[in-house]
Amino acid sequence: MKVPCVLLLYVLAVSGDIYFHNPRGSNNRLDEQGRERNNGNRCFDSQNNNRGGYNVGSVYYYEGSMLETEWTNQHSCKGPNNHCELVLQYMCGDLVRDGVTTVTIPDNPMLCNDLNCNTDTRFGMHENFDYYLNCKMRERNKGLFTADQNLKPRNRQTARNTRQNPAGTRRGYECPEERDHYPYWHPSPWKDIAVMTNDATRCPYYQAESENVKSRWACVIPYGVMMMYSRRGLIIPNNKEGCEAFRWPKNNPNGTKGVWTEFPSHGLPPPECQEAEFSRDNHLGNGLGGYPNRFNWTIPDINHEKCVMRIRYNISTSDYEGWDPLTNASNNADSIAAGSKVDLSAKYELGNMTTAKARGYVFKNNPVVKLFEDVDLDLRLAINTAQYGRTFQDRTHTFAVRKRPAELSGATIHNVNVRGKRGNIVQVYPAVEYDFVPNTLKVATDDYVHFQWTGSNTNPNNNDGQGRAGTDRSNIALQANQSYTEGTGLAYEPGQKFGHWGRSYPQHLNSVTFLGLTKMDMQTLALLSNGQFRGEMSELDDAGTYFDLGPRKVTMTGTFHYMCTRNNNFSNRSQKGKIICTSSPEALKSIGWNGGNLTIGQGGASLSVSRGTFNDLTKLRLEEWKPLQAEAQIKAAGQKLTVGDDYASNFYILHPQKQLTPDGKKITMKIKVNESSSGETVIYRSSGEHFATWTKINAQINEGIAEFQVDSGGAFVARTQAHVALIVGIVAAVVIVGLIVVGTIIYFKKFPEKWEAIRRRTRYAQRSMANKV
Repeated sequence: MKVPCVLLLYVLAVSGDIYFHNPRGSNNRLDEQGRERNNGNRCFDSQNNNRGGYNVGSVYYYEGSMLETEWTNQHSCKGPNNHCELVLQYMCGDLVRDGVTTVTIPDNPMLCNDLNCNTDTRFGMHENFDYYLNCKMRERNKGLFTADQNLKPRNRQTARNTRQNPAGTRRGYECPEERDHYPYWHPSPWKDIAVMTNDATRCPYYQAESENVKSRWACVIPYGVMMMYSRRGLIIPNNKEGCEAFRWPKNNPNGTKGVWTEFPSHGLPPPECQEAEFSRDNHLGNGLGGYPNRFNWTIPDINHEKCVMRIRYNISTSDYEGWDPLTNASNNADSIAAGSKVDLSAKYELGNMTTAKARGYVFKNNPVVKLFEDVDLDLRLAINTAQYGRTFQDRTHTFAVRKRPAELSGATIHNVNVRGKRGNIVQVYPAVEYDFVPNTLKVATDDYVHFQWTGSNTNPNNNDGQGRAGTDRSNIALQANQSYTEGTGLAYEPGQKFGHWGRSYPQHLNSVTFLGLTKMDMQTLALLSNGQFRGEMSELDDAGTYFDLGPRKVTMTGTFHYMCTRNNNFSNRSQKGKIICTSSPEALKSIGWNGGNLTIGQGGASLSVSRGTFNDLTKLRLEEWKPLQAEAQIKAAGQKLTVGDDYASNFYILHPQKQLTPDGKKITMKIKVNESSSGETVIYRSSGEHFATWTKINAQINEGIAEFQVDSGGAFVARTQAHVALIVGIVAAVVIVGLIVVGTIIYFKKFPEKWEAIRRRTRYAQRSMANKV
């Protein structure tokens, strides 16, 4: 079966590696005490370094809460040296589990309790046995480019055999063909969250083909027949024609038939799709700005106790174009020695394919190339075509998603977690040392913050750290206030500053205010006392690895600097965080070529960016200010608001406050307004930094919503102003009436007999209408 437009992945012959840090990535670890994992094949194929990953620990998130996911990838994204795709997905299931042994789950039910590996809880399991059984018996996609990898033997013809995994090595119940390709063309339990790519013009394809929105088809064979003949050569067709012609035993017209069956989509919105953020080559660390690359995930409404998340990292070189439909099975090698049939002559300006081959420019394992035609110099290149088109992966330990309590309905909930593990950077690498996630969080009053983290008691005993060897512990205490002048202070947001990152001592609880939390909550954060009663707690040794304060409402404004008292050895680590609390909500989102939407609060304002408006990923931030707050900012800038008569909306500040769109393109902005029956509602824009001038913007106002087009950031507000024409008309009418009155008085003074005659006629009229004369 040939599948056009499948993402074929061709990458450098290197160890690329990707690691989740929040949520905690397992890299196939369970609870090993050594630095290296025991079994890289336990649940999935990561292709990562054996030292990566964190020991098992689970948390839960509330539906609709905000979770900052963080990872590091070894090779670049959004750079000229390779093509990069990052795919975030999740799955949930009643039998999904971490397990209690590092042994890989068997694929023979005879080796499992009750002859059922799906329910044998000793073994970690994500995808289930039925899913893998279909994979290992289903015909592989023979339209794919596999270079010179040996996939010709009869025992290498199913979906477990791929260019990257030609021998069909099993890792848990993962399907290698599904793992190596996205979007996959057969049913999968994985639900898409986001795709980040070097080429955002692929986003429409990714979103349209996602199993979130598009059904899948597969050939269905009775389960009993599959189990009976799974090791006897039965191969399930992967296309409609083959399925309808299928009979087992072969050539038996009365044999078992296949049924080409549609599997519904997941019924979810398409994944978010945007440009990948920049990361540099051979650098398993932070991105631009000194922070890890990340994606803010709004937890879906799934209400499930057993979920897992994965990230896949696909990188390819530009030696040839993997997206070209002509790069397919027709380019595969006829023999391993001959190499693939990919024509590299144009890429290296060698005239034609014959010349390229003669010089050794052949896509195959370890080719010997002649760099200069007239120089007798041959060089062997370290190329492994099994690693061209390479996919790296990490998965989290299991987590739960729970319904919100009634009192949290409609509230904004921010998750604050801890990443990292015990040890210095050399000992934990490629994992990381402790830090809070998000390291810097911006919230508004009446938002909720959910403090929660987990860890392990089985880190290597000789790893550096405070407290009992091998253990992870964290707490939160507000730092002491600043003692000395440091820097310009520009890093601190408006409002009062509490604590200082340059201090290593906490404040005493009796003098602390932190987000407006109660003293009991602050004591619980410091002493982990909701799960531990007394004990030896100077370094938190007698506390457990898991802590949950639950969501707490923010009632104070200011910038709060906090620390962990245990993991704060100045010589090699610093676990500190910052929460910036303002009285107004804000919303942030990165939007690129594919477009997107941004809404603040309960829909007070929104942005809509059409596909193709931006040429690159743009980080947008939208703030909401109440009039009094805005007036204070305007006054502080030495300015006055001189347009309009009254407010018809709050102020909305769009960042960055500069030209956002190229070539005259526009962003659609909507804000809620209070329409005035006695005046006109007008939208104005100014620089949110200087407020020097206010410009009127043409807007359509309908049912309390003003819609208008912008190409720059700035401050936006709706103002009412009286109808000038109506006022002029009323004034003119009053003047005319006044003139008539004045003229009448002058006339009757000049002719008093006329006034007396009118009075007499009025008296006669009154008498004629009376009941009695």
